[in-house]
Amino acid sequence: MILYNVKDGVAIISWNMEGYPMNVLNEDSIKAFADATEKAVNDADVKGIIITSEKDAFGAGADLKMIKKMLAQKDLDVKTAFENARELNQVFRRYETSGKPVVAGINGTALGGFYEVCLACHYRVAVNNPKAQIGLPEAQIGLIPGAGGTQRVPRMIGIEAAAPLLLEGKRLKPEAALKAGLVNELVADKDQMMAAAKKFIAENKFIMQPWDEKNRKGQIVGKKNYRVPKGNIQSPKGVQVLMPGTALLMDKTKGNYPAQLAIMNCVYEGLQVPMDQALDIESRYFTQVLRTPEARGMVRTLFFGIQDANKGEARPKDIPKTEINTVAILGAGMMGAGIAYVSAMAGMNVILKDISVENAEKGKDYSRNLLKKRLSKKRITQEKADQVLELIKTTDKVEDLAAADYIIEAVFENRDLKYKITQETEAVIREDVIFGSNTSTLPITGLAEASKRPDQFIGIHFFSPVDKMMLVEVIMGEKTSDKALAATLDYIQRIKKTPIVVNDSRGFYTSRCFSTYTAEGMEMLQEGVNPILIENAGKSAGMPVGALDVADAVALDLAYKIMKQTSKDTGEPMEAMPGGKVVIKFNEELDRVGKKAKKGFYEYPENGKKYLWPGLQEHYPLAENQPNIEDLKTRFLHRQALECIRCLEEGVLRNPTDGDVGSILAWGFAPYTGGAFSYVDAVGIEQFVKDCDELAAQYGDRFKVSDKLRDMAAKGETFFKDMALEAAAV
Repeated sequence: MILYNVKDGVAIISWNMEGYPMNVLNEDSIKAFADATEKAVNDADVKGIIITSEKDAFGAGADLKMIKKMLAQKDLDVKTAFENARELNQVFRRYETSGKPVVAGINGTALGGFYEVCLACHYRVAVNNPKAQIGLPEAQIGLIPGAGGTQRVPRMIGIEAAAPLLLEGKRLKPEAALKAGLVNELVADKDQMMAAAKKFIAENKFIMQPWDEKNRKGQIVGKKNYRVPKGNIQSPKGVQVLMPGTALLMDKTKGNYPAQLAIMNCVYEGLQVPMDQALDIESRYFTQVLRTPEARGMVRTLFFGIQDANKGEARPKDIPKTEINTVAILGAGMMGAGIAYVSAMAGMNVILKDISVENAEKGKDYSRNLLKKRLSKKRITQEKADQVLELIKTTDKVEDLAAADYIIEAVFENRDLKYKITQETEAVIREDVIFGSNTSTLPITGLAEASKRPDQFIGIHFFSPVDKMMLVEVIMGEKTSDKALAATLDYIQRIKKTPIVVNDSRGFYTSRCFSTYTAEGMEMLQEGVNPILIENAGKSAGMPVGALDVADAVALDLAYKIMKQTSKDTGEPMEAMPGGKVVIKFNEELDRVGKKAKKGFYEYPENGKKYLWPGLQEHYPLAENQPNIEDLKTRFLHRQALECIRCLEEGVLRNPTDGDVGSILAWGFAPYTGGAFSYVDAVGIEQFVKDCDELAAQYGDRFKVSDKLRDMAAKGETFFKDMALEAAAV
């Protein structure tokens, strides 16, 4: 687990966790590391210490069971939880204040707690591996660096430079980490790393951190008045960063993210006291954040949920891996062009087909332009860019599809057109090839009726822009086989996207639930709610943009077509659908269909920022009494979450975890909640049902809860187990 040997007066402590692909922090490894460092500190013959790893990576944080146990600390008394949080800080502080030079040999990725291992060292030597990442990403999953990160980073590089690294959880490549001051030296390989570490030890017989000093007893302790690089808290620079910085943070987060606020407090309070007191401040805030529902929800979804999905948790286990060397994409519009790009970037041959080679080449231009941008930012070499473009072959001939190992149809949302494309494609491809349809609303079972092999027909719903959006929604039709699912998940893993698997229905999961956000915004508008208040309420609730803004971006004519098709298929009048009257008015009377037409709920001037259309007030006069913004926020989030619950109850969703992952990655459901189901658990199902009953009485049946949910509320059930129970089961 932890290798220890002494040579020429240098103790080499090397992490080597057996049975783990990467080194992790857990109760056993922390104890072993503490024992090894204590042994080195107490050995008079040891003149210096090198901390490194036997694996390709240095380490990437705490293991699954430990994280879940930490998150279960809401059930512990505060004092015990605080002492648990201090444990690692005390281990690090012991070797940091030993007087012996300690060097971190960073031979690969060092993230989270493992980078904090390095921060407590006096010198950091990193191997210049472009695939390695260095940083403190805790804030991205609702936590704060809890082992000295919030204290040592600003003391090393200054408050202003530290802020984005801590608040945004940025990960840096070794070269960038050197430039930022997070490492001291860059070397070519591990041998050079060890040589540089030994050289530093030989040149430093006794050492202290710049933020430490000797007390009267000769002990190393934190300085009372350490001067932070580029300005202390009280300096003009420090005030300049922290005061407007806090205001900007509140504007960006709307106060919804406890971790970011805690990080700012750690920096502000910690930099005013010596290091040992500062670390206790950090431990106190770390304990507070761990006990929040936001931390539990974000870790559950953004760490475990996404990680499990990426590993292929939903893939049928007994089916051999599908080798996909060539993928054919039918339709070179925005979606098809994006799918072609990510497929070629993953090293696959791409056949990009459209009605003409000219159209297909326009689709290939999308890849050309993206690669030019990457080249200009030095994120790719010219050789690599040329290779990617070489992989994309354009055509207008259906016969060229015969070479494909996997098909993705990405033509317009028109059932008849999709039928035609399916039949002409199946006439030329191999019988074992899976046919994936990229559709956002049309039921897969119905589309599969055009296929002679419905068991090999599956939905594969991408999101725009494909190169940036990480989610892919996989839709199982009534006859879709496990073979088709396995092959589709193999393809998605190859392009490094995150899949969720859902069962067939109109709008599936993501489109169906996302539309409730925009529809609720339109209902508010019709009620006379100030559109500015509508937009601010949506953003304050944690949504990426306002409901009317996103409706414009998606396009009101698309919403009109979908509603019209739904009305035709179900018999429900468009006027009776949530938001239906507004959509009809904007399409049939006002001819304002959204951003693409430069007129919708917003105006889009050629030069200047968009703004809400002043004519809204004429068509939707403001009500005399405007609602409380908190009530609007509740309406937005409850409405979306309730539709997600209906999808689970109807069997569209297979589990709440997929629901949470999909809600955040597909349409940006308030990430601080951990997703729609974590949100309901945090509110409490009993309270959620009570809220919905009140909303239903005021606004209608769209807020009506099922008997099943009411029964869950009565029994005090939740969608997720307690973290402590999950940890015990691991």
